[in-house]
Amino acid sequence: MATKIRLQRFGKKGKPFYHIVAADSRQKRDGKNIEKIGTYNPNTNPANININHERALHWVQVGAIPTETVRSILSYTGVLMKKHLMDGVKKGAHTEEEALKKFENWLEEKSKLISLKTSSIEKLKAESAKKALEAEKLSRQKKEEKIALKNKPKEEAAKSEDKAEEKSLETNNSIPKDGEKKSEDKAVDTDNSNPEEKSTETDNSMPKDGEKKSEDKAVDTDNLNPKEK
Repeated sequence: MATKIRLQRFGKKGKPFYHIVAADSRQKRDGKNIEKIGTYNPNTNPANININHERALHWVQVGAIPTETVRSILSYTGVLMKKHLMDGVKKGAHTEEEALKKFENWLEEKSKLISLKTSSIEKLKAESAKKALEAEKLSRQKKEEKIALKNKPKEEAAKSEDKAEEKSLETNNSIPKDGEKKSEDKAVDTDNSNPEEKSTETDNSMPKDGEKKSEDKAVDTDNLNPKEK
């Protein structure tokens, strides 16, 4: 019976979540498994991997064949590195203590690389968020400018209408009414009449002394009775 270390798919559509299992190669992908040795979540950046190193190393040493994706996961987590060092111990290349020290040093370097990668990813995320914010501000400014340009002729038309209304009101207020105009014309005529003409008219209307006396005598003779005459 050929044993494989492979992924069993779980999760939603478009958001997969995998179990790392040791299973019979004749079983379906999501069928029965012999043992679950870890989980793999590719939705995060970097991917989140939880694995039981001892059981994964046991299945690799026993002869279980990992799939390509599981092989890269085992290499990333150091399971294959530990298997290589343990094979060197069996061959007498180095002792078990030296192999464990080498493995610990490798894990430290790997953890540093992972931390650097995560920090760089976070920086990139922050920069991309900042750029997106700036781009959004620029697009908003452009939209506001377009709206202002569209509304500008309307505002100018409204201002011109207001000015025309003000001018019409001023012209209406400056034109006098009919009664006021006539009275003003009369006042102007009386004011414009010369005082010399007025004095001549009054002089002509007043009778002289001789004319007045003759008129009085004529009135007296007319009033006398015929007997008296």
